[in-house]
Amino acid sequence: MAEEGGAVTKEYEEEQKQKIEAEKSMAPWEQHSAVISLPRFDYTAPSLILQHSHCGFLITCTIKREKSATKEVLSILEKYVDPFRNGDCDGLDSHEKNSTKRRRTCTEEIGRECLDLEETNSAIVNSGEVMTGKLSEGTHISPTKAETSSSGAFDLSLVKLTRSGLLLFTFPRNELVDTVDIVSNIIESFEAGKSSPIWCHRIFPIQATCRLNEKELQEVVSTLVKKFVANKQNHLGHPLKFAVGYNRRGIEETKLPKENADSSSDYSLLDRNTCFGVVASAVRHVVEDSIVDLKCPELSILVEWLPLSGLPTGSIIVAVSVLPINVVSTKPRLCIKALTSNTKQRPGPQ
Repeated sequence: MAEEGGAVTKEYEEEQKQKIEAEKSMAPWEQHSAVISLPRFDYTAPSLILQHSHCGFLITCTIKREKSATKEVLSILEKYVDPFRNGDCDGLDSHEKNSTKRRRTCTEEIGRECLDLEETNSAIVNSGEVMTGKLSEGTHISPTKAETSSSGAFDLSLVKLTRSGLLLFTFPRNELVDTVDIVSNIIESFEAGKSSPIWCHRIFPIQATCRLNEKELQEVVSTLVKKFVANKQNHLGHPLKFAVGYNRRGIEETKLPKENADSSSDYSLLDRNTCFGVVASAVRHVVEDSIVDLKCPELSILVEWLPLSGLPTGSIIVAVSVLPINVVSTKPRLCIKALTSNTKQRPGPQ
């Protein structure tokens, strides 16, 4: 018996030794993925965002801590996304509304819920869209498996950016989610005393995306302002007070054609004042009785440059949201409220 016990111990020690040697031979990212499950980048997302409006979340985080921030923000979003699924995200495309995912669940006699896989697969093939799920290192989740996931955050795609200190997650374009209410609840929970995140600084709720040109930006802003006013028409003052914010993080890393940057109207909105003028014009077109108030706006329109990796040279995509006062701060500038009180003391974009 003693000999058998000694043999087992020796065999176990040998296995552990081999495991340690294998870990030493692993690349750093392989060692990291063995401990932390992280989603892969969805490399189809930039082209889809270029073609259609999407909603999602843009997160600012500590530079060189993007992997830790990714894991942290996913754990946060998984707790808040589900209750707000299938809301009217942006209302920008009637075709998108009519082609929402054809999920059908049925309850068998024994009480178990099942997914009609044949109908789901047919919907995917007919729409021609790429359905993505949350992918861990070394693991692929098929569209069907992603559909059956019970977690709303599993439908989020991680999009590769050209700037450090930023994370971008988007929903499939047919997924209608009230991102503003999600972020509002997250901020409220942290303000109520919930333990603050370590790596994530701010979560910007993206209601819509568009190309940075006057026509598309005005259309998006007008649609979102109409929705905001319709939802809060009995609680707005006269005149309506609004403010506009414009963040261009990542513009330095974005390649723009030098010969067209100065002359083309497509690049005129790179100027802050020009962009502010276009947004303000769209607001006044919807609400004639409105004025700019940077101290206490009833609604804030935030435009965020998205430094997407893999876009054609010269293509510029921005995220747009119309936000209530409870999720923004106006000092020292207009921005989303921080998730933690000591964000300013941490490195990385604010």
